[in-house]
Amino acid sequence: MREISNRNFGLLIAYLVPGFVALWGASFLVDDLSIWLVGPDRSGPTVGGFLYVTVGSVAAGMIANVVRWAVIDSVHHLTGLKRPKWSDSLLHKRVEAYEWLIENHYRHYQFYGNMMFSVIFAYICWHISLADTPTGICWLNGAIGALLIVLAAGTRTTLARYYRRSESLLGSDTQGE
Repeated sequence: MREISNRNFGLLIAYLVPGFVALWGASFLVDDLSIWLVGPDRSGPTVGGFLYVTVGSVAAGMIANVVRWAVIDSVHHLTGLKRPKWSDSLLHKRVEAYEWLIENHYRHYQFYGNMMFSVIFAYICWHISLADTPTGICWLNGAIGALLIVLAAGTRTTLARYYRRSESLLGSDTQGE
């Protein structure tokens, strides 16, 4: 039962939470999304609204994930973080340990990267929704910038750790070189 809980937590942080942030950001521009989140009379979401938000959050999280893959993975690989060439011949013997590495390292990497794009998206939607930029908002801009820097650093650290530990577990396939 614990393995299922770990897997659910990994999927929650990798897709659902960043997707919810993106959906929340989009609600600044789309009134129907706002109704899903707070209910028609602002007393809380309805059961249907909860289900829509959950499904929408997963979809938005999956979109953030593919953007993360296309952008952040490429940046990390272009700046010297190399994906190891694992030996798949050992995978069948060590699949449980490999799944542990995914849930405890790669899912965190996905969270940091997916959250980066979700925060950027939500911030842009919020700015577009404003008629005028509120005075005294500089602290928020700085806080968002600092958060994005920390998330970017987290992506590099967790991806490097995942690569290193996976290579240690599976070995390196040097035949292809």
